[in-house]
Amino acid sequence: MSDKKDQDGRQVFRSVGAVVVWWVWLLFAVGNLIDLAVQGRDHLSLVAAFILVFVTGIVYITALRPRIIADNDGLTISNPVRDYRVGWATVAGADPTDLLRVRCEWQEGGGTARRAIYSWAVHSSRRRQLSAEMRARRQARQGSRGGSTVFGGMGGMGGFGLATSFGSGEPSPEGDPLRVDADKVVATLTERAERARLDAPGTEAAAPTSTWDLVAVAAIVIPGLALLITALA
Repeated sequence: MSDKKDQDGRQVFRSVGAVVVWWVWLLFAVGNLIDLAVQGRDHLSLVAAFILVFVTGIVYITALRPRIIADNDGLTISNPVRDYRVGWATVAGADPTDLLRVRCEWQEGGGTARRAIYSWAVHSSRRRQLSAEMRARRQARQGSRGGSTVFGGMGGMGGFGLATSFGSGEPSPEGDPLRVDADKVVATLTERAERARLDAPGTEAAAPTSTWDLVAVAAIVIPGLALLITALA
């Protein structure tokens, strides 16, 4: 995840792990295509080559393309084949669901229109959320009992830490360093939306816009058609 601001206030949030997957697959696919070009001389080799190209297109749109770009004017949410543009005045909030959800609100037809846009770039593990909630409740209960545990006599030996590490089976709160920290992204986007509304209180919320990414569509459609034609030939 990148959370450093450029001079124009631009921040990009994306999964480092997904980018790694893309480059690993690309090297694998290129190596196999070279091998097929050198040794393959039959119809099956041509089909295999188009399968590799087709899968490469899928990996491209699902691993490399998804990202969230925040700038001074709003958000650009890039999903596999579509891009969404949302102004800060329209951002009502964000939630770390399985896919990060950006809640949008704007005035339309004399009422309030609402829409939720989900980002493929930021995932949140439901198991980690439940584990964090259970850990917080357990700590609250222990705090209300005066902090007494079966390891209370160990004092500075960190008995409670040993019980948590080895007895609970819960994932580390730090999580996977290759994943995007959904809670941090939510906090950053919420803070920027609130600051933008304070800096420009008269800005009118407008409906989000969406566009198809033609390169992403072509990366799937063209190899898919070529594979279908070659397999049926």
